[in-house]
Amino acid sequence: MTTVLIPTPLRRLTGGQAKVDVPGDTVDEVVHNLEVSYPGIGERLLDGDGKIKRFINVFVNEDEIRTLQGVDTVVAAGDRISIVPAMAGGRCREWRVESEEWRDK
Repeated sequence: MTTVLIPTPLRRLTGGQAKVDVPGDTVDEVVHNLEVSYPGIGERLLDGDGKIKRFINVFVNEDEIRTLQGVDTVVAAGDRISIVPAMAGGRCREWRVESEEWRDK
């Protein structure tokens, strides 16, 4: 079994669980089995072609799967898969003409 860390926005689909154990030998199998156990989660993670959506980052242990073999990345018992939705935002800054510098708003 692989432990999948569920981000807060998806926990309503896992009954509030932050971690779930899911079988599978690859990330693809784990995601498929995650959908079987928790219907609806797959459509939040996968695009129409069955690939991980571009704004979703998936890590096996400390490595992002796009730097490995993507969804074909092999996982072993005890591995940890983290699902990390991309975050938008940041600080807002403005140009101060009088001081000719950027300042945080």
